[in-house]
Amino acid sequence: MKSIRVFLVSIILAVITLFSFVAALKGYNSSMVEADGLFDKQLQDTAQLIANIHTKSTAFNVDQESSFVFQIWQQDDLLVSSLNAPPTRIAPLAADFDYSNFNGYRWRTVAYFDSEDQYWVVVAERTDLRYTLAENVILESIYPVLVALPLIGLLIWVIVGQGLKPLRKLAHELGHKQSDDLNPIPDDIYSKELKQIVLSSNKLLTRLERALLRERQFASDAAHELRTPISTLKVQLHNIRRELPENSHTLRELNATTERLGHIVEQILALYRSSPDQYNASLTSIDLTSLAQEILAQEFSRFEDKNQKLEFHGQACFISGDRFALTTLLLNLLSNANKYTPANGQINVYVYQIERRVILKVEDSGPGIPEQQYEQIFERFYRVGGDRHRSGEPGCGLGLAIVKRIVEFHEASITVERSSFPTGTAFLVSFPVDQTTGNASTDRRHRKVS
Repeated sequence: MKSIRVFLVSIILAVITLFSFVAALKGYNSSMVEADGLFDKQLQDTAQLIANIHTKSTAFNVDQESSFVFQIWQQDDLLVSSLNAPPTRIAPLAADFDYSNFNGYRWRTVAYFDSEDQYWVVVAERTDLRYTLAENVILESIYPVLVALPLIGLLIWVIVGQGLKPLRKLAHELGHKQSDDLNPIPDDIYSKELKQIVLSSNKLLTRLERALLRERQFASDAAHELRTPISTLKVQLHNIRRELPENSHTLRELNATTERLGHIVEQILALYRSSPDQYNASLTSIDLTSLAQEILAQEFSRFEDKNQKLEFHGQACFISGDRFALTTLLLNLLSNANKYTPANGQINVYVYQIERRVILKVEDSGPGIPEQQYEQIFERFYRVGGDRHRSGEPGCGLGLAIVKRIVEFHEASITVERSSFPTGTAFLVSFPVDQTTGNASTDRRHRKVS
């Protein structure tokens, strides 16, 4: 709103200033012509007055620096003159206005013929002084307009601000809508000009709500409908185990495919639940270290199966979050590390606090991720190395996308870097500390599993 306000005030003030300048210039020219006429009339009246006085000697009371000069000529004889007048004619003996240069100045002159006494009265006035006087009078009339421009600008600023208030109100209402609030905006409280914008926004919100509803319904229905045939398939595979050899390659492939299908369905459901615009979670104060320890204990068998060394370093650090979402985040990061770290590898998990941030770090000694792919790995269905990853581990490319969504939901941030091992990757999630619990405890807890 501020940029529109500044633009409108600047344009209006510029237009007012331009028109004021043009009007002042035109008024100046008109006033100068009018003033010049008045001065000429005064000069002519002075010449007639001198002619009526019948002065017979030099006028010594006229100062040398006076702006006024006169001469009285009878044919070629100079009868009378002011003390500051030159001995020569200062203007032609003709009843007309003219200009003349003498005594270092330019003068406006006029001659008047006295028909009774048969002589010419020639008077002159310095043009620089008459123009200075006229300009001072005109500028004094323009000066209040120039002084008023800042006040006019301030008044325009206030008026435009009042005019934009409904637009600011609409922007505030749109900006403070919750992510799951797609209800239409009341249009009866806005002016006619904004009503069309409100109606268009409401139409957009309606279309968006329908699209999100279709997406939500499809993801939910598809995932739930797929669970039933997958469960049936698992039962059938369990039944035919007795009909196939114990180490049947076909059975192993079928079991692996079934597990992968189940994993994909669960990940789709988790992605749906972790969506901020669909997932209405209540945030509570959670000790991230305690939660990480619980999950590590539950998932320990997965690491043990690959003979992986697992270390945990943590201190009590409280964040404001949703327990289910944070559990999903930790499970996906640990699952990712478990999958792509080879047997006999090592995985380290850290929870610590730096100033007002709580850091969760999961690093592994796996093959690592190329730096140019750090941003791509959080995209849906993206897998480093394609669908057939070099590790041979099943996956659908949704795990890190879900992690990214949960991180955003908690107003946290996630970064990827090289691990402290010769090879491998480290994921660092930075959460804002829970303000209600104060600083984290300094009691450190350490667990090492080999």
